[in-house]
Amino acid sequence: MTLFVEFHLIQNFAPSNLNRDDTGAPKDALFGGYRRARVSSQCFKRAIRLAAQAHELVAPEHCGVRTKKLLGLLLERLEHRDPQEARRRIETALGAAGLKLKDDGKTEYLLFLGEGEIAGFAALIEQHWDELAAAQAGGEKKGKKEARASAPAELVKQAKALLDGGKAVDVALFGRMLADLPEVNQDAACQVAHAISTHRVEREFDYFTAVDDEGAPEETGAGMIGQVEFNSATFYRYAVVDAHKLLSNLQGDRELTLAALEAFTQAKVRAIPAGKQNSFAAHNLPAFVGVCLRHAGPLNLANAFEKPISPGHDQALSSLSVAELAGHEEKLAGVYADGSDRWAYLDLSGAWPVGKGEAQANLGALARWVRERVAAELEG
Repeated sequence: MTLFVEFHLIQNFAPSNLNRDDTGAPKDALFGGYRRARVSSQCFKRAIRLAAQAHELVAPEHCGVRTKKLLGLLLERLEHRDPQEARRRIETALGAAGLKLKDDGKTEYLLFLGEGEIAGFAALIEQHWDELAAAQAGGEKKGKKEARASAPAELVKQAKALLDGGKAVDVALFGRMLADLPEVNQDAACQVAHAISTHRVEREFDYFTAVDDEGAPEETGAGMIGQVEFNSATFYRYAVVDAHKLLSNLQGDRELTLAALEAFTQAKVRAIPAGKQNSFAAHNLPAFVGVCLRHAGPLNLANAFEKPISPGHDQALSSLSVAELAGHEEKLAGVYADGSDRWAYLDLSGAWPVGKGEAQANLGALARWVRERVAAELEG
């Protein structure tokens, strides 16, 4: 049976510019015919990864890194070796796996690698130090095909086998794509929607000045002037994890899969984008977090806000949004959901219907509920 772990959040951010476009303005989108504030899924994915690291939710050996600087990471692990000799062997070993370093020492594109994969390459280079030296004979710079051809067949096989995701939780969740090595691509177990405001928004502008502290008495006016765009919005955030796909991406490791879901629950809620935070300090956590275990298929509830929420004098936008979300889910679930679906939630708004799922006392309890319920489902 399929099992999808859904996350539904209502989160109000104070004036901020968390995720800006190429002009520096907060990202937005048209939805339901109205302008909405938007934070991209890519922005929140990175915030989730950073939150997991900051709160040490995932063991370092099960984390991934997105970088072009793989050479530097491997040189750190081979610091007892001569740097020039190590660099040549690293280049040959990576070439055997189908990866190439440019003249500046960086890879051709951003790689998303697990810590286990990086450590594996370092160990491979140590183990085959002399063989890699022999493969460098001639001294000329080799392309990927030449590097594979010059390396022993068994070493090429081992190098390519290292690119298996390394049981990295974030790689398993968010996937990766290497254009030149489609065989090592990993389909994401997690899908993240762009966060959109539940109401219409207008851009606002902050005109600011800065004073020169060393200005002479006769100097008047500001040392600098400028402006920055911002908005304030109540967002609906949605993500869904395919539990069985996550288990597959983590190579059948059931305990790691459960730990990953528990960590993701916490990181998803704690994730706040870093854009312009020194200017706005919009560290506002969600008013509502709902988790639903679905079986028939995922249900994004964004259409609850196709007609934008209108502010009321006696109710907060976040409370009105939570109530609208619950009502829309009831209608949609009655037609499309499975009778075995289960909800758990944290609600600071007081607007989620009592009895619609299991109320949790805090975020840790909600994360444990996810782990325990998914464990029971996978067991069954």
